[in-house]
Amino acid sequence: MGAAETVGAPLAGSKTHPAQPPSSLVPEEMPPISPRLLTDLLDHAAERHGNWPAIDFMGRKWTYAEVADLARKAARGLQDLGVKPGTRVGLCLPNTPYYVVCYFAILRIGGVVVNFNPLYTERELAHQVEDSGASVMIASDLAMSLPKIAPLVGKGTLSRVVVCPFADALPAIKRRAFQLLKRRDIVHEPHDLRFVRFADLIARDAEPDPVERSAHDLAVLQYTGGTTGVPKGAMLSHANLAANSAQMIAHVGHMPDQQERTLGVLPLFHVFALTTVLNYSVDTAAEMILLPRFEMKSFLATCRRTKPTQFFGVPTLYTALNGVSLHGEFDSVRVCISGGAPLPLEVRQRFEERTGVKVVEGYGLTEASPIIACNPLEGMVKANSCGPAFPGTSLEIRDPDNLHQVLGTGEKGEVCARGPQVMKGYWNRQEESDKTFIYGALRTGDVGYLDAEGYLFLVDRIKDLILCGGYNVYPRVIEDAIYEHPMVAEVIVIGVPDEYRGQSPKAFVALHEGESLDEAALLEFLQPRLNKIEMPSAIEFRASLPKTLVGKLSKKDLVAEEAARRRP
Repeated sequence: MGAAETVGAPLAGSKTHPAQPPSSLVPEEMPPISPRLLTDLLDHAAERHGNWPAIDFMGRKWTYAEVADLARKAARGLQDLGVKPGTRVGLCLPNTPYYVVCYFAILRIGGVVVNFNPLYTERELAHQVEDSGASVMIASDLAMSLPKIAPLVGKGTLSRVVVCPFADALPAIKRRAFQLLKRRDIVHEPHDLRFVRFADLIARDAEPDPVERSAHDLAVLQYTGGTTGVPKGAMLSHANLAANSAQMIAHVGHMPDQQERTLGVLPLFHVFALTTVLNYSVDTAAEMILLPRFEMKSFLATCRRTKPTQFFGVPTLYTALNGVSLHGEFDSVRVCISGGAPLPLEVRQRFEERTGVKVVEGYGLTEASPIIACNPLEGMVKANSCGPAFPGTSLEIRDPDNLHQVLGTGEKGEVCARGPQVMKGYWNRQEESDKTFIYGALRTGDVGYLDAEGYLFLVDRIKDLILCGGYNVYPRVIEDAIYEHPMVAEVIVIGVPDEYRGQSPKAFVALHEGESLDEAALLEFLQPRLNKIEMPSAIEFRASLPKTLVGKLSKKDLVAEEAARRRP
């Protein structure tokens, strides 16, 4: 493994980073979280609730005992392919049972999971393979990914590919329909010994060789989204990811008294879903209702069929659901949690009014497995706040111009976090790892403040800050004001060059279907809500706004467009 695996957040109180008092206490003291192997989560679920359903995939089900047995066989097969402790194994899969089985199989034999987005371009896949040093890739036989992976085999570190036939995971009737109607979506792997079918991987019914493992071993290389700069691999240990699951249980306040059903449409290769849909569900022996992608008709039909009890989504999902007719699809849902990006207050309120289900907003980042704050499921939820620190986590607000200075209540600065879920560092990037920690606290790159009750309010990304004539203008303040207009569905605000002020804000707006609004009317609406410096210099209306591959609104694309537009 690379030398960077030893990088970690310096311990509080160490000689290099002396401990400093945080600006807020941990909201509720909880016992120290014992480090765990992630495979313990599956082992315990299978031992205690082996006959409970673990996965519902398009109507086909697997119990916890079946998932554990498949993971055991896949672990044996991976060892036969040469996977050893420390070997990086890529998972390039949509939400399917294959992901769950292979995730635990890799971890059981000491391997390191490297998450890949199946929608990446060949160039993006090649960069991440090279950077991580992945030698084995596990992928579906779908046209969206396998043709881009095949050319990479043998060119660098990648030597083997395990192919998982998508249709084989479907119920019998749907399998035949998929094979008949979706032939163009299926790609046959090359006739090459370097390509192995999943059925062959699990063919040998034998125990994997025992390996020595520690909860502090690297478990997952989770690459950041790359919305700014080149993606980096955050090194998350077993203990980091298992801790975030334990913190979720503490946040809820108890283990569930009956089996929960988790609606999993967020991609498992994304860290928010990895923790909430996969690790937390297995930790509590919940049933995972997996959907390979978000398609509204199928999503709503799945809700009606399975009656989920908990749903984790990103703001764009809640926005989309606000735009369609609902007929009781969320009647069985007890709680919804939003993460991945700031949730506009108007989006939350409209969803709650339409469904009667409370939505609580959390906050986190890849480098923290990911959750560091969340509004309580029972208790006070403050408008536009992402809640108090997660159990066992402490938050600090530091002066961006003098990071040695911890700011007081109500003062805006960079949000920093401490907790057992914080990563070891960035893979093979020692210098960037060092810059990401200050006195042992993780720097988030977000501007925010804590109120007197310890609730965190985010203002914006430091890198998104717009400097207008010497004044700091935060895009999110403008976005929140625009979202108050009932015709607005989505909005992105960026800084554009301004000859007089240096920069000025420009808003890109998408309206709800069938609505009509012009720039003058929207500016008039904003007059009482924004000061003169915050008022957009231009508003551009679009049918839709660009999004990242995991559904977040993408400022990066609009910044690039504006830069290209201004080139001579």
